[in-house]
Amino acid sequence: MFKQQKWVKLLLMLVLTLVIGLVACGEKEDDSSKSQDESNQNAQQDLEQENGETGEDEGDELFPVTLTDKTGTEVTIEEEPERIITAVSSATEIVFAVGAGDRVVGVNEWDNYPEEVFEIEKIGDLNLNIEKIVELEPDLVVADVLNGDDVEALRNVGVKVLVLGAQSLEQVYEDIELVGKATGLVDESVSLINEMKEKVTNIQNKVKDLSDEQRLTVWVEVDPELYSAGKGSFIDELLTIVGANNLIGDMEGWPQVSEEIIIERNPDVIITTYGDYVEDPIGSVLGRENWSNIEAIKNEKVVDFNPDLITRAGPRLVDGLVELAEVIYPELFK
Repeated sequence: MFKQQKWVKLLLMLVLTLVIGLVACGEKEDDSSKSQDESNQNAQQDLEQENGETGEDEGDELFPVTLTDKTGTEVTIEEEPERIITAVSSATEIVFAVGAGDRVVGVNEWDNYPEEVFEIEKIGDLNLNIEKIVELEPDLVVADVLNGDDVEALRNVGVKVLVLGAQSLEQVYEDIELVGKATGLVDESVSLINEMKEKVTNIQNKVKDLSDEQRLTVWVEVDPELYSAGKGSFIDELLTIVGANNLIGDMEGWPQVSEEIIIERNPDVIITTYGDYVEDPIGSVLGRENWSNIEAIKNEKVVDFNPDLITRAGPRLVDGLVELAEVIYPELFK
């Protein structure tokens, strides 16, 4: 009897020991699993940080943002704008080019690119319809220094206005960057600027070895009354980039030039920019009585150009640059 009780006690101790061992093992596995889960979670967080992924909305990190516009005014945009009005054509093209076109609720009456603008509400020309703009309840108006006093009028009624106003290709890049930051499309604006700069560099590389004798002289006729673009214009800058000489590169602004000066300076290429409102501009130039000895006339190197591609302060300037290069030096840009 005593032996039987002893064996029962031994059996109970063995069972108890086994149970305690299993529980301890389970706890160790739980701790190990928990530790592994934490390790995996930390590794994932590190990876997301390296890739710029934090699990938070990227747009939330970009706002509020304070920008200094072309008037020197600090403009604070509290959150990503959902309703945008563009007051000039160049601003419209920039906003669409960075990817915010679907937010545009009002555009300038003269806007003609991209095609979507024809279906959007019009808010005036350079003289803005303040009442209409307020009625559209924009979160942001992208304007230009050309809009003058209307900018201040909008600000006085509580409308948020960001003013652009590029006068050079470098300043166009700055305006695109401003719009990118204002709309929360920073990466898109940087990508657009890089694409534009790449096109410019490609052209510069192809014309860099032109000698002075090989550089052609170009007369750009922006009006049949012999007005042209001189120093300080986009046209003059673009001609310089493509390795050409602007026939009136020594003159400022947009002067009217005498026929005698044009004949004397003898352009190799003539570009007109008014084909939209003058019938057969090329034939008209080729037929001018006193111009028969001009090189461009003798070689029939007269081309009509879309003025928006070489005068509008937006992304398509580099498209105009490419077309200029192909027209002036076709042998280099086949």
